[in-house]
Amino acid sequence: MTGRLAWVTAQTCRDLDEDEGPGLAGLAAAGVEVDVVAWDDPDVDWAAYHRAVLRSTWDYHNRLTDFRTWLSAADAVTAVINPVPMLRWNLDKHYLAELAAAGIPVIPTTFVEPGAHPAPVAGASVVKPSVGAASSGVRIHRPGRFDDLLAHVAALHAQGSAALVQPYLPSIGRDGEIPLIFFDGKFSHAVTRYVTQGPDGVDRVERSRPRTAASDEREVAEAAVAEVTARFGAPAYARVDLARDETGAPLVLEVELAEPSLFLPDGGVEAVDRFVAALTRAAGVTSRG
Repeated sequence: MTGRLAWVTAQTCRDLDEDEGPGLAGLAAAGVEVDVVAWDDPDVDWAAYHRAVLRSTWDYHNRLTDFRTWLSAADAVTAVINPVPMLRWNLDKHYLAELAAAGIPVIPTTFVEPGAHPAPVAGASVVKPSVGAASSGVRIHRPGRFDDLLAHVAALHAQGSAALVQPYLPSIGRDGEIPLIFFDGKFSHAVTRYVTQGPDGVDRVERSRPRTAASDEREVAEAAVAEVTARFGAPAYARVDLARDETGAPLVLEVELAEPSLFLPDGGVEAVDRFVAALTRAAGVTSRG
């Protein structure tokens, strides 16, 4: 029996997701009926879907209370992928502290809670909100501009968010970030992602290319996914973003479980097949052939 899947996006994010074309084509070829629907569309009957798969809900950080309310409402009538307990844990980047405590090599992170002030930093730093998507609110602060960093932290606090202060890793600007993508908790493919910052330190342009993951990159990323799996079960899809520190060791920047780009065009047909297989297994549907 084939069930219906909701490919969940946001009203403002339609046609921005490069995974949508190959993902939907792969699901259609497998005989899975899919509707692309916005999470905040009041006319959507979520009970009509066998599963609701979060894909490009990239405005959730601007309406976090509404989004969390929607997660609970959808979870009451259908199965959300990834599952809601996993999503709630992952929406706030404080999870990085838990991964570090579990022994996962995570980029050193100082969490500056509202009302607190960061200690002075000597080198370049990255400041980001504890809840955010699509690089929203992320800026690089150069050495000698600590007042700018303080102002950025204060602005995030004014929005009700804690701030993360992390060292800027030169390898990111030089060699790019290293996302590794997993389906059903198993490694699928990797890419190198290059992000260009403007003079104000805000992310501007992103491009990617396929990458053969090194053994130490896979080891770190697989350890992070194993920790997630131990807590919540294997994620249907996950992305672990890595970068190398000054010693060359890979560090976890983020583990994306809610609505990550999965770089399906870079992964090719095999990645799409793995993605479709993960969703059909998670949804309990069967494909034709």
